[in-house]
Amino acid sequence: MKTPPRLQPLITEGLVDEVIRQLMSGKEATVYMVRCGEEIRCAKVYKDLKQRSFRKNASYQEGRKTKNSRQARAMEKGSRYGRQMQEEAWQSAEVDALYRLAAAGVCVPQPYICHEGVLLMDLVTDADGHPAPRLNDIELTTEQALEFHARLLNQVVRMLCAGIIHGDLSEYNILVGSDGPVIIDLPQAVDAAGNSNASAMLERDVANLASYFSQFAPELATSDYGKEIWRLYQAGSLTPESELTGRIEVDNRIADVGAVLEEVKLALQEEERRRLYQAS
Repeated sequence: MKTPPRLQPLITEGLVDEVIRQLMSGKEATVYMVRCGEEIRCAKVYKDLKQRSFRKNASYQEGRKTKNSRQARAMEKGSRYGRQMQEEAWQSAEVDALYRLAAAGVCVPQPYICHEGVLLMDLVTDADGHPAPRLNDIELTTEQALEFHARLLNQVVRMLCAGIIHGDLSEYNILVGSDGPVIIDLPQAVDAAGNSNASAMLERDVANLASYFSQFAPELATSDYGKEIWRLYQAGSLTPESELTGRIEVDNRIADVGAVLEEVKLALQEEERRRLYQAS
């Protein structure tokens, strides 16, 4: 096929030998199958900010570190330089996340390089060596749905243990490779400890999984793994081996309002005594 202009620099630099075909086009990028020497890989070409339909940038960028204060100020002001820095940060976030997650044992494609807005990484394939289908494109039995759901929950937990939340996880950015589900599309990945929206994003990711797989395994529709995972994380007790139940114990005990008011009254009296003592 004709070489897309954004891929030409990689061919010029000798990083890619041939563009075989387009694999998919999404809200943030277009992905191509390419040949690099004897290896078949994929090249993710990020779309311009104006072309992307992913518009929730601000909530995802919270907590991300920039190289220096000048870049941070420019990004806040939205200057031309700042927008360029935002684009670089958006793209490098995926590369950084992929390396961290691969090291943590999460099933993600192996990245190689991000060059001029193009991410070069492993091609995920099925058992026959063909490009792996998206989860949304295959039919599942109840047993497969339960197995894939459990495996993906473990991947979410491993991600969180590595300090990362996907932030946009769904059946559309999970591939079914020869060894099972593989998570893709991570430029919006957030820092679990540095983003005030982290818990909501995690719960949404987990709810998306339950919603999709409940089509094949209805019992998943009433599960509540997201809150359970986040509680364990906040308590510092979450590990990839944590046993999850999908249930949250709710404290339905009626609060003793009288006792609470008495505690407040005593605290106010103590504060008043302290104030009078300091004034004497």
